[in-house]
This record gives sequence, C-alpha cells and structure tokens, in this order.
Amino acid sequence: MFTLNCKGRSLIIEKPVVMGIINITPDSFYRRSRFEGTAILQQAEQMLKEGATILDIGGQSTRPGSERVSAEDEIKRVTGPVTEIHKNFPGAFISIDTYHAAVAKEAVAAGASIVNDISAGSMDKDMIKTVASLQVPYVLMHMKGTPETMQQEAKYDDVTKEVLDFFILKKEELQEAGITQVIIDPGFGFGKTIAQNFELLRNLSSFKMLNCPVMAGLSRKSTIYKTLTISPDEALNGTTVMNTIGLLNGAMILRVHDVKEAAQVIQLIEAYKK
Repeated sequence: MFTLNCKGRSLIIEKPVVMGIINITPDSFYRRSRFEGTAILQQAEQMLKEGATILDIGGQSTRPGSERVSAEDEIKRVTGPVTEIHKNFPGAFISIDTYHAAVAKEAVAAGASIVNDISAGSMDKDMIKTVASLQVPYVLMHMKGTPETMQQEAKYDDVTKEVLDFFILKKEELQEAGITQVIIDPGFGFGKTIAQNFELLRNLSSFKMLNCPVMAGLSRKSTIYKTLTISPDEALNGTTVMNTIGLLNGAMILRVHDVKEAAQVIQLIEAYKK
C-alpha cells in the first residue's frame, strides 16, 4: 500500500487506480483525447463516474516530433480547466502533465496536487526545486533525449537495467532536494523501440524495489497500433491487453484515455488474485 499526501489529502493506493488523460491541446497523437471549452468539464465528470481516481491535465503534446509550447501559453490553456475541475469535483485528484516549473506552480495553485513531468526535471532547471517547495507527489518518468529527438536516441545495452539505474540515482537526487513522494513511470514510448517497450513491460516487476508506486502509460501507443498494424483509434483492445500485463507485473497506476475499460481490467485482476 502507498499513501501520498496531495496538498493535505491522502491518496491511498491499496490496489491499482486509474489516471484519466485530458489533453487541452490541438495536436495530441490520439485525437479523441483532445478537449476544449465545456467538453473538458464533461469529460472530467465522465471519467470520474467511470472510475478514475486521478485526472491528468496536459497543455501540450509530447508525442514524438512534437513542437514545444511556451510556459505562458501552457498556463493559459490549463489553469482555467484545472480551477473548474477542482471547484466542481473537489474529491478528484488532479495531476498536471508538464515539464515547465512555472506551469506546475500555477496549476497546483489552481487545484492540482500531483506534478507529472516527462523530463525528470531535465527540461527546466527549476522544476525539481519547485516541486520540492510545493510538497506534492512527483511523477518521475524516464525519457532519453527530448520529444523532438527521443526516437533517434533509443539505444541501450540493457534497457531494464539502464532505466532502473536511472531511477535509483534520480530518486536519491529528488530526496536530497526535498521530494519524498515519487511515482515511477518507465516512459513507455519515450526514447524506446517497440521491442524495448515490450522488454520493459516484461520486467516491470523489477521496479518494485524502488518502493514507489509504478505507473504504466501504455494507452493506445505506437507499440500497440504498429504491432497490430492498426490506428490509435482502433487500439483499445490492445491497450486492455497491455494494461492487464502491466497490472500482473506490478503496475499500481494505469494512465489511460479509456477509463471504464481500465477500471474493469483492475476489477477483474483483483478478483483473479483472490
């Protein structure tokens, strides 16, 4: 069991939970994850009804080859929606998906209580000290390079060992900086080939030694749709299969576009384990 202090509220993870993805962007790789205006609040409500514990709000795409958005523009995109979701659904835990320290600070002030940073602090030198000052849980993800370059940098002698070694060192660095609540995300698809993603998934239980909840972000990603030669729109069944494997190998958070199906996977795996 893991207990995370989210701005004075306890997020208790006794069994796996679902993080629902809400992208406030025009260019995220899965078009049905993009929302604007009143649709944002409607999607938040729907995801919470379907079983999401956490809502992950993102103001820019980090798909391979994506272009960066400034912190100022990202703040304009996310602060209003975070405020509205927090006001309308105070029981929801809101995560801000950003690598900008300024965005993290503004979003937490608006009601977010988790920071989800794909860059592990490497894309903004102020991120780690900002999260430490905010005293909220931090999603530590592994990525080689940047979204613009990561797929050219997917070179490893042993991907599981290298990612695990990265987390061991980075977790120590975070603790020294004052970040004591860490969620581990192996970064499926971020600077990894399809074969490397499958290898990480097979070895996901290795990350339990870090004594942190492990998050699996596999939803509709290219490992699924390229393997099956389909589109992201057709990748729900494949996502369910990958989430099932992830749960059996120790994932405690499923970051997904499709909450109902992920919640059902968790329910079935929990029944299977009894």
